[in-house]
Amino acid sequence: MIEATYKKGDRVRHPSRPEWGIGVVAKIEVVTRGEATDLRVWVRFPSIGEKTLLASVAGLELIDEQGFSSGMHARPSVTELDMAHGGGWLASISKQKADDIMTALVGEATDPFTSPRRRLETTVKLYRFDASAGRLIDWAVAQSGLDDPMSRFNRQELQQLHARWMVNLDAHLLKLLGELRRERGIVDEVLIGAPPLAVKAVRKQFSLLK
Repeated sequence: MIEATYKKGDRVRHPSRPEWGIGVVAKIEVVTRGEATDLRVWVRFPSIGEKTLLASVAGLELIDEQGFSSGMHARPSVTELDMAHGGGWLASISKQKADDIMTALVGEATDPFTSPRRRLETTVKLYRFDASAGRLIDWAVAQSGLDDPMSRFNRQELQQLHARWMVNLDAHLLKLLGELRRERGIVDEVLIGAPPLAVKAVRKQFSLLK
């Protein structure tokens, strides 16, 4: 039997899906897979709703009461940054780092040890966060790790940060398409069912490569 690492009500982050934000464990079930025992965990994430995950596969990172992740390599959230700097938003260095968090791309999109196709798949999915009111808040939740990003940022600040994030996203997409310029078939496959904004961005970036 594996040790029950999680309990109902725990706050967790999926290390491979930081854009999901910080979720809350809603239910846990012990399951048997062959001779191995695992945990099936139901987690409610703020940006995508409830997900059912296997503990051994997901490797969920526990978030303690102060907002810090138990994971060794997790990207800090805005909450963690505020706690770490005490003065939080009043400190210029804290604000600078918070801006960096809000405009950074998720690791799976930029990881050089991940295949170009996988990085492109992750990058394309990020284009679902357009600048519309609802999507802007979903994006802010995913980026900041805050359940209510409006408690830290006003709408104008979020719009400005989102615009900077989009510049970074477009630049990263251009770099990826450069790697895959001789693999147009892969790009076309990844774009099947992709957000319209992603399809438009790919076409635009491909025109820049010609």
